[in-house]
Amino acid sequence: MDFFGFEWIGDPAIWLSLVTLAGLEIVLGIDNLVFIAILTNRLPEKDRPAARKVGMAMALGTRLMLLAALAWIVTLTRPLFHVAGLGLSWRDLILMAGGVFLLVKGTHEIHNEVEGGDEAAEAGAGKAAGRGFAAIVAQIAVIDIIFSLDSVITAVGMADQLWVMVLAVVIAMAIMLAASTPLANFVSTHPTVKMLALSFLLLIGVVLIADGLHFHIPKGYIYFSLAFSIAVETLNHVVRKRRRRPRAGA
Repeated sequence: MDFFGFEWIGDPAIWLSLVTLAGLEIVLGIDNLVFIAILTNRLPEKDRPAARKVGMAMALGTRLMLLAALAWIVTLTRPLFHVAGLGLSWRDLILMAGGVFLLVKGTHEIHNEVEGGDEAAEAGAGKAAGRGFAAIVAQIAVIDIIFSLDSVITAVGMADQLWVMVLAVVIAMAIMLAASTPLANFVSTHPTVKMLALSFLLLIGVVLIADGLHFHIPKGYIYFSLAFSIAVETLNHVVRKRRRRPRAGA
């Protein structure tokens, strides 16, 4: 396949691989997008767009660096040691660590939402915005590594050409960047949606830990449950909106 000779343009297999992989990258990046939206909403409103852009740029950079190190990626799936007959690799350890991180972070955020967390009080007291920005970006960087690992392993398994993987990742990240601001705004203005998103992060945390322990839960089940929950919340939103109309007219 000669990329610079443009022979690939007439190859439908290349286009199908590119479109399929880009679509999968978007689906696999939904949890990352939700996490970034929730985290950046903790910042002052003027800093949120910059934090989202930095977060998405880091996600893209992490994926491209991992793709550039395909030989190293393969070694991550080899068992390092065995526990009770279960072979654990670097990938397994990273996934489990990421799952625990999401469980802790999601629980902390839910506690703040329900109990009235100290982070909002700190923001109101005028704590250093730069330090808060750096902390949010650091957390995004940590979780980017977790989500990027699974995404890149999927890409390696689906495409043969490196440039197809890179282009699919870039297209997916561009679409996700365009969707990040509307999603973050929607989550911040609808408390029940934010709680639903936090619950989704807890679910993803459990899935990552299970995956690290070799209990594979099909992602289709996870995204179906998310889609069903969103559909129910949408109906609730419509009902609440209709109930408010008569009161406004009265």
